[in-house]
Amino acid sequence: MKRSNGYRISLVLFGFVAAVALGGGSAKADFIFGKPVNLGPVLNSAYGEAIDSISSDGLELYFSSNRPGGQGAYDLWVLKRASADDDWGPAENLGPAVNSPSQEAGPSISADGLALYFHSNRPGGHGDFDIWVTRRATKDDSWGEAVNMGPTINCSGSDGESWIAPDSLELYFASSRSGGYGGYDIYVARRATQDDLWGEAVNLGPVVNSAYNEQLLSLSPDGLLLLFSDNPFQGTPRPGGYAEADMWMARRTSLSAPWQTPVNFGRQVNGPAPDAEPRISPDGRTLYFFSERSGSYDNWQAPIIPIVDFNGDGKVDIRNLLRLIESWGKDDPSVDMGPMPWGDGKVDEKDLEVLMSYWGQEIGLLACWKLDEAEGQIAADSAGTNDGLLVGNPVWQLAGGKIAGALQFDGVDDCVRSPFVVDPAAGPLSVFAWVKGGTPGQVIVSQADGANWLMAADPGGMLMTDLKLTNRKPKALTSAVVITDGIWHRVGLSWDGSNRILYVDDIEVAKDTQASLPSSVGGLYIGAGSTLAAGSFWSGLMDDVRIYDRAVKP
Repeated sequence: MKRSNGYRISLVLFGFVAAVALGGGSAKADFIFGKPVNLGPVLNSAYGEAIDSISSDGLELYFSSNRPGGQGAYDLWVLKRASADDDWGPAENLGPAVNSPSQEAGPSISADGLALYFHSNRPGGHGDFDIWVTRRATKDDSWGEAVNMGPTINCSGSDGESWIAPDSLELYFASSRSGGYGGYDIYVARRATQDDLWGEAVNLGPVVNSAYNEQLLSLSPDGLLLLFSDNPFQGTPRPGGYAEADMWMARRTSLSAPWQTPVNFGRQVNGPAPDAEPRISPDGRTLYFFSERSGSYDNWQAPIIPIVDFNGDGKVDIRNLLRLIESWGKDDPSVDMGPMPWGDGKVDEKDLEVLMSYWGQEIGLLACWKLDEAEGQIAADSAGTNDGLLVGNPVWQLAGGKIAGALQFDGVDDCVRSPFVVDPAAGPLSVFAWVKGGTPGQVIVSQADGANWLMAADPGGMLMTDLKLTNRKPKALTSAVVITDGIWHRVGLSWDGSNRILYVDDIEVAKDTQASLPSSVGGLYIGAGSTLAAGSFWSGLMDDVRIYDRAVKP
């Protein structure tokens, strides 16, 4: 999908451009985001459009677009499908009852599917852009004539990007009206029942709003998460982000509770290019957003993965079940991840169901070389497709490994070379391995043309990592624990996006702050340094090497 200048202009005219431990930093506690994937040609075209709203049954997807066949500059369109397992049908224009020769954008459909809120700069409004609503008697009927929401909602400036709450008793929107904290703030209007009139719009206050812009907002299907973006085309980005436009979220514990401090979505979905307009699927399992990460604005999706590995050891097993049982019936956010990944305020059978759906899995495991082969030149990756190639003449050891077999390296030219697995700059990561032997200066895992991730320090033979930010004062992290003493040690490095932590035998032995890591797209070397320098090759045994795309705590 190409984002035209016309689309940018329309958003700028309106002012719109385009988990969870809520205490600052990135979302970490309740869920994480998986790797973003481009949605492809079905929802990305040569015109300006983004996923605005999906009906609660998942059968209608509403968006605005300047594609041909509309009534004006930007129109509202819908994709339909018979079931959630079917492909989307062709785009349908909502017609002249809803669209006009002016601009219509930002549709939000109510949970019952009978009301559609949007903004427009058509004649008959109270400001530059106003919020309008169209209704239908049943889901099978056509949308009726659009009606302006009136001066209780709309002001003489710009109001839009409205989002109707799941119970239809709250209407959130962004506005440039006076009395706010920044260029555009988020406001909410409320009513006691769906038959009552809307009350005056109220600013969400300085906990949510800032001196910058809060826009392109939405709510999660249960109404407990507020998602928004800062401004990709004008103004200054909100501090604490990664680019000129990032996605943010705030949480509340119930529909009547106040909103808590917003946090950034984190590096997994917020990159150096603008990322904006976050939307969550009706089942709470997928994040939709648009991004310029591919060079032009496209629609993307990323899985929302609940944190079911409560103790952070990378496995979902009996220890996690016991931890959930300890909090049964309580409001414990650390284990509350059902029915939505961010929980519902009570640990119960919904959380147990989620936990059991991940039973026995290793969460976030990107690659695992068990090194248990009997022969051959391939070290199989049991977790993915990153099989390693033996270089030199390392010897398979059928017995004597820490976990079944192992691989013996000669310290001269032996190593295992794998394809690219992960870019350290992309987000949290961990690497763990069992090692025996080695001498100071030798490397356990490194990235080609990158850094030595795990190695024995020279001098001393203590565990260290040279994976560090390349700035004026780069600093390796070195522990005080010697790993070259001839006995088996499980060594590891974990980076959560803020801190580097080294582990020896599952005990934290060194920690420091590291806000970011350098980007590298090389393959990995197991048993050799990043440049294959003499003296960097491991001499000893190695077993069970694992790479994770999350911070693992043994």
